[in-house]
Amino acid sequence: MKLIVGLGNPGRSYANDRHNVGFRCLGHFAREHGISIRERKSRAKLGTGDIAGTKVVLAKPQTFMNLSGQSVGLLVRRFSVSPGDLLVIHDDMDLPLGKVRIRQRGSSAGHKGVESIITSLGSDEFLRIRVGIGHPEGDVISYVLKGFTSEEREIVKQVMSTVSDAIYCIISEGIDAAMNRYN
Repeated sequence: MKLIVGLGNPGRSYANDRHNVGFRCLGHFAREHGISIRERKSRAKLGTGDIAGTKVVLAKPQTFMNLSGQSVGLLVRRFSVSPGDLLVIHDDMDLPLGKVRIRQRGSSAGHKGVESIITSLGSDEFLRIRVGIGHPEGDVISYVLKGFTSEEREIVKQVMSTVSDAIYCIISEGIDAAMNRYN
């Protein structure tokens, strides 16, 4: 079983923010594979399905970003998933808009949602797909909580498709194949 988590902030007012690109990428993947993310458990919206012969649980934590570990910790315990079978999709200001990087482990690099997950699990040994949102010239908080420009939205549409393909590759071919293809 794989637990695939997209990070974001709950609520319509945040839906198109840069910080919610993890939610958006997971939603795109779910739609492509006919999985509905509607069930509410463990402080998350969940959907389950089968991808390439592997059972998957897709989750959007319904805590705010900085408290993502509360939900992810509950989900990991609920589904008895090892950190190695957890994949987290999140925004990354240190990457240019539209750039995707896959990591197997490591620090939070300052991302509060990832830091919350590391703290909750007591481990940094989980997979991540980092999605570049670019770096602001000004205030970081304002930047991550604002939407994309019309030009940027086109890039985000393309990156959602790339992330979806990368998730499928991780599940069907493994992390090494995905890292070679998408990093």
